[in-house]
Amino acid sequence: MSNWWGTKQEVSPRLIMEVEAMKATFGNTFKLVVPPFGGLLYWQGTVNINLTVVPDPAHTLKILYPKEYPNRPAEAYCMRPRIYSEKHQYEDGQLCLFNPRDGENYGWNPAKSTAVTVAGWAIEWLYSYYTWRTTGSWPGIEERVRPDSPLSRRMDW
Repeated sequence: MSNWWGTKQEVSPRLIMEVEAMKATFGNTFKLVVPPFGGLLYWQGTVNINLTVVPDPAHTLKILYPKEYPNRPAEAYCMRPRIYSEKHQYEDGQLCLFNPRDGENYGWNPAKSTAVTVAGWAIEWLYSYYTWRTTGSWPGIEERVRPDSPLSRRMDW
């Protein structure tokens, strides 16, 4: 099975579009990393979170393309500082950016969404995280699951 991004000799149109979109939106903030020996492609960059409650505004984000991309969304991680949240974050550190049950109009849309989408959501997630840490309330609409529902034991929110 070939990679969705093609090869060094023949880069896929999707990857060309992804690179152009990231450069147009973020300039040189994010760099595309191509790991050796068949690893997964990812973007890494440092963004500043400009809130007075944040001691160091610099946050390094990693936007990882899974093998099944774009049918499966890119994954976002905050690499520095290491952040762990009991809300909206998976145990491996991946940020929970949207609810797949909200569908393509709100969540990930393989035809329209890109790494720009995920990077933007990740930055918004960081602001939400620090707001929650300061106020005790996560901004925005959160899905509510009844405590007696089987879903309540599986959901991170």
